[in-house]
Amino acid sequence: MSEKKLFRLEGKVQNYAWGGFHYIPSLLGIPETNNPSAEYWMGAHQSAPSKIDTDGQTTALDQLIKANPTAALGQKVWDRFGELPFLFKILDVKDMLSIQVHPTKVEAEKGFARENEAGIPLNASHRNYKDANHKPEIMVALSEFWLLHGFLPEDKLKNVLTTVPEFATLAPIFEKEGYYGLYKAVMELPQEEVNKFLRPLAERVLPAYQAGTLHKSDPAFWTGRAIANDPQGLDRLDRGIFSIYFFNIMEVHEGDAVFQDAGIPHAYLEGQNVELMANSDNVLRGGLTPKHIDVPELLKHTRFEAVHPKILKGDAVKGGMESIYASPAPDFVVTRIGLKAGQKYEQHTTSTEILLVLQGNATVTGEGGVNLPVVKGQSVVALYDTTYQIESKDGVVIYKAGVPA
Repeated sequence: MSEKKLFRLEGKVQNYAWGGFHYIPSLLGIPETNNPSAEYWMGAHQSAPSKIDTDGQTTALDQLIKANPTAALGQKVWDRFGELPFLFKILDVKDMLSIQVHPTKVEAEKGFARENEAGIPLNASHRNYKDANHKPEIMVALSEFWLLHGFLPEDKLKNVLTTVPEFATLAPIFEKEGYYGLYKAVMELPQEEVNKFLRPLAERVLPAYQAGTLHKSDPAFWTGRAIANDPQGLDRLDRGIFSIYFFNIMEVHEGDAVFQDAGIPHAYLEGQNVELMANSDNVLRGGLTPKHIDVPELLKHTRFEAVHPKILKGDAVKGGMESIYASPAPDFVVTRIGLKAGQKYEQHTTSTEILLVLQGNATVTGEGGVNLPVVKGQSVVALYDTTYQIESKDGVVIYKAGVPA
């Protein structure tokens, strides 16, 4: 590896069906296509590693790290994680994502080994575990953002079961068997029963959704949208609709953050965000998706408990130039750097850091005379044990991913 430790970085756009068509192309300054641009990945995940520019040559970030891991990541991070431990993303959520849960590290290791032994190909549609890692994640809203996050507190869930007429027969199950019994009952229903259960609800909420009379804080709004967007419409209703009513619906404002730990069921509903997660692609799905749903595996890894949603506002450091969104995850930390014209941000890295310019422009200078002018949508990576500065003539907003010191 050369002594240079500061590079331009180019991520990878992921064209998932739920994504929007405008936000990510506009951010990156690339042409729009007929494919939705759902996510922009920055990191060293084996399935889509970022490219970096090293003296006119293009190198994949995962290969650069493998060539000299302690120089890239630092001994401490390499010993603990054996890789760049985070994956940094921008998301544009136009249509609802699947309801999902992520496994703990121990369970991911077991599941990955088990599916390998069973000979299930890594890219098989029915594979649950793509790697041996956990996937805690934090998101910072870049717009008004809506998501489902964990089970409603007991009193609120009881209220749903008694006020939504179609759910009346579920109230005694919750009374007797709690969150686990309730969720197991609806997730294990044969499809025919799901249709019977949800058809009256669907017929009631769909006209109101189509008339535009429902607020986004109402589960009926997202139920209406799920049905309206489903090619099968009322013929085969998605069991994920139960989760829309059983989970907290959160509205998150720009600059605010939410942390999702292993076992917390969640689904992104609408908006744009910065997302930072452990370097994993493990997802156990529970509905609102045509993809593989493994109910026994989902039930095994879900935390069946009340969740009281917490909004993280960020803690100001460096004279207010930076906000840190702290979380319990040892794998990553995300910060927002906001510089006014003439301000200078200085940093010495304790592991690899990735920076993305969200607004404005700046110059990032590093050791050895490295000088990188950056504009909206451009990224740089700073490797372990190097000093860099950021200055802007007009002001800049940058999101930064790193490993907690």
